[in-house]
Amino acid sequence: MFPSYARASLNILAVSLAVSPLVAQEPKVETPPKVETPATVETPPKAVAFSRYAPAAKLPNISLERVLPNLKFIRPIQMLQLPAETGGVVYVVEQPGRIILADLTQDSATESSVALDIRERVKDSGNEEGLLSIAFHPDYPKRRELYVFYTAASPLRSILSRFTIAADGKSMDPASEEILLTQSQPYSNHNGGTCLFGPDGFLYLSLGDGGAANDPHGNGQNPQTFLSKVLRIDVNAKSEGKAYAIPSDNPFVNDTAYLPEIWATGTRNIWRMQFDRKNGDLWAGDVGQNKYEEIDLITKGGNYGWNLREGFHAFSKQKSEAVLIEPLIEHPRREAVSITGGYVCRDPKLPMLEGAYIYADFGYGTIWGAKLEGDKCTKPELLCKKPTQLISSFAEMNDASLYVIGFDGGQDAGITGSIWKIQVRP
Repeated sequence: MFPSYARASLNILAVSLAVSPLVAQEPKVETPPKVETPATVETPPKAVAFSRYAPAAKLPNISLERVLPNLKFIRPIQMLQLPAETGGVVYVVEQPGRIILADLTQDSATESSVALDIRERVKDSGNEEGLLSIAFHPDYPKRRELYVFYTAASPLRSILSRFTIAADGKSMDPASEEILLTQSQPYSNHNGGTCLFGPDGFLYLSLGDGGAANDPHGNGQNPQTFLSKVLRIDVNAKSEGKAYAIPSDNPFVNDTAYLPEIWATGTRNIWRMQFDRKNGDLWAGDVGQNKYEEIDLITKGGNYGWNLREGFHAFSKQKSEAVLIEPLIEHPRREAVSITGGYVCRDPKLPMLEGAYIYADFGYGTIWGAKLEGDKCTKPELLCKKPTQLISSFAEMNDASLYVIGFDGGQDAGITGSIWKIQVRP
């Protein structure tokens, strides 16, 4: 069922330079239309690159403590709690199409239960396809709603839908699915994405550029597609024949050149974005093409440059008058091959990491940290390296504690996965 697992093995240093969030090489797909050869850009001197950063924040090293060691998850890529949860009950998302109910306080548990199983609806034959993200309605339990973003086949497409949560909060009814939004996909890679609710109560959704390589269809700068965008919708209402409404303050709501759902554009393939629970900043890890990975701060109406730019550098020879927003952080391929966006640490039990954005590289297993100071980030610092783990995601519990989610090594490399709690190293 999963023919691509071998490509996600821990021999990650041999992967293609076109690696993406959950894949070790770009898939073999039908030949895309011919595009201009990207401009060759020399790496700037270190003094130039480092001048983009404030001095390092001198963050402490961290360690990872495994939790639920006796439970085996299949390609886990996300972990959430219900908004009203005060204990350790969590929902672990498995890429093939299941949501597993577990309890972090029961570390010796050997069994878990399935809260939702939609594997028959989910296409996950490609490494970047599958059940990719979920979000609980912030007004739960008043609104017992789960939002799900996944890949489907025949035709190949991405779907955002809504399911009803049972009264006890332990399961979701598969028959209750209501499809809110569908986006056709030309290729199997660069599906994105993350769905989540913002502090404003609206749902945000990131989608990749459609796949293949180099953005062959020009979706990055095309305002008439959801691909390569961050969307913002109101799931509490319906309007204009849609299963949702368009917030009146969306940046392009009165500009017919753009789809009104668009919040930001020019992102290549965001793999995890999250709001800072303290100030509402929206952070995103955007996977690069050939040379650079980047961390962005997503703002209203922002254009993040793909495929005109990759990181801080020119990528395409195409001319544009667009005002482009540069990333906060860039990593060349010697440091990262597929960025995994994380969280700003607000855990009162980790005061030395307060305000630090914690993120990782899927391939190398490295975890980095940096702080935002004014309009610059501090120089990224390596906090931890776990070469036996392919880091697929981070999780923030309701008490602000942070966890790492990843695919395991060994014989089942990339198939099974585990969960680790972040702690400051003594």
